[in-house]
Amino acid sequence: MSHSAILFMYSPLETTNTYLGMMKNIVIFGAPGAGKGTQSDFIVERYGLTHISTGDLLRKEIADQTPLGLRIKSIMDAGQLVSDDIVVEMIDNAIARDTKGILFDGFPRTVAQAETLDRLLAKHDRTLTCMVRLDVPREELIRRMLERAKVSGRSDDNEETIKNRLVEYENKTLPVASYYEKQGKAVDINGLGDIQRISQDIANAIDAL
Repeated sequence: MSHSAILFMYSPLETTNTYLGMMKNIVIFGAPGAGKGTQSDFIVERYGLTHISTGDLLRKEIADQTPLGLRIKSIMDAGQLVSDDIVVEMIDNAIARDTKGILFDGFPRTVAQAETLDRLLAKHDRTLTCMVRLDVPREELIRRMLERAKVSGRSDDNEETIKNRLVEYENKTLPVASYYEKQGKAVDINGLGDIQRISQDIANAIDAL
């Protein structure tokens, strides 16, 4: 059989679906202060991914003055919170536009959102590669955030509010880790110590998948 005949056996859709299946789609996960920002930059650069954070998406939709962005602006101007439905719509649009694979940062925050993300990825013929969780002891998280507060100068970043944020994370967001553990997609990384060592551990874990 000639090479041209072999190539002709595959439809453009099959080729596209194969390519999408090879893309890495990763969730970066961890408590406030775990170092997600630093390691997100590393993962995005190493694997050539699109970095999707809900905050950035909100700002981009508003800046681009899309129909969705105008809706978001009117909601925020009224002092209201952006609903989960709008966040999901933004994520859906971002996945549809993406051609490289995605690092999800700040989403999902609940098990319901994790289930929604699975459905959105499936809708676009993708699956989640893994969830990278940075594991840092609570005492260290508090120490880091107090140090960060000194730099930021934010008066609301005191020990009481930081502990409240951690309680919120533990009650609402931490169960997302169990959701991915049941799927066999959770990758736990020791988030203590040298930043480059943590980055290398992440790379080793992802490359081994």
